[in-house]
Amino acid sequence: MTALRNTSVALISDAAPFAIRAERASDVVAREALLDACFGANRHMRTCQRLRDGRAPAEGLAFSVVRQGKLVGTVRLWHVSAGGVPALVLGPLAVDSSCRELGIGAALMNHALAAAKARGHGAVILLGDAPYYARFGFAALKTGELSLPGPFERDRLLGLELRQGALDGAWGMVAPSGAEAPQARPRPAGKTRRLAARAA
Repeated sequence: MTALRNTSVALISDAAPFAIRAERASDVVAREALLDACFGANRHMRTCQRLRDGRAPAEGLAFSVVRQGKLVGTVRLWHVSAGGVPALVLGPLAVDSSCRELGIGAALMNHALAAAKARGHGAVILLGDAPYYARFGFAALKTGELSLPGPFERDRLLGLELRQGALDGAWGMVAPSGAEAPQARPRPAGKTRRLAARAA
């Protein structure tokens, strides 16, 4: 009996090709490289980036996917005001091109949405392909009166209510509303000199 139970655990462990976890500070370099690879060097010029510039992701809603010790997926959610209605905007969602057949994107979406709902958020909006995101419940039904701070395709602005009626009355410009991202504080000059002296 014990041998069978051990074999079963080993098979389950081997069957999980990736793990989703909270984003860590040590993920930053790999995350940025993954986003560059997926969206190109001009990704910072995209309309949805205006909703993220200078802001921190919503607390507890930034996730990384790791496979064999390598970061292969990322998603973050951000606080916004959807025409006066509190919501989250999801993105960017990125998966390493070598891992796209593993179901990482879907697993990451489901994980992020479940976490947002568990934290009491009412709605999530995003800019993306309607046929892909429809499987997660996203639709353009309640986003028709919303606008973004830049050019966008109307049929790609999608919403999902995590709480029924959360997007009722959403009208106008979607604007960032989250906390400002913490700025790296420079070290005092004296401390820097002491460190340099020790290194020399």
